[in-house]
Amino acid sequence: MKKYFPHLIAIATVMSIAGYLLFQAPNKQAPNIQLTNIQGQKLNLSALKSQIVLINFWATSCTGCIQEMPELIKLQEKYNNNKYKTIAIAMDYDNPEYIANYVTEKKLPFFIQHDIDGKIAKSFGNVGLTPSTFLINKKGEIIKKYVGVADIKEIELLIEEEINKS
Repeated sequence: MKKYFPHLIAIATVMSIAGYLLFQAPNKQAPNIQLTNIQGQKLNLSALKSQIVLINFWATSCTGCIQEMPELIKLQEKYNNNKYKTIAIAMDYDNPEYIANYVTEKKLPFFIQHDIDGKIAKSFGNVGLTPSTFLINKKGEIIKKYVGVADIKEIELLIEEEINKS
């Protein structure tokens, strides 16, 4: 077993990298998931085809998440009439009370889901780091993924491109 162990590690590493690159591939179809926001409203992600969707995984304890939240609010307000929707997914480890307080205090104008069991993060390729952001085009394809604070200017350019494709 000892002489095979380095080979097993190498194979596992290659498979992990291949899986990561596969998920990073442009135009990968977004998972078809059912969401329920913190007010109890349901939304199926596939029902948002023909819209541009930004999915943001965040946590109230994440300084980068809190830093970028005002920019995500501005994006939602700017593109609200252009079939654009922001969905903020609070991580499973986040405290429901903290989420509710933050949403109320900041008047977040978008759909907020608490990923209580981690299934949504898993369906997006095992999201573990926050913030993680996915931009989805009108065909339901992931066109960009950001890990860490997203490049809002680049997101705006991509949204503009998608709007102009109509």
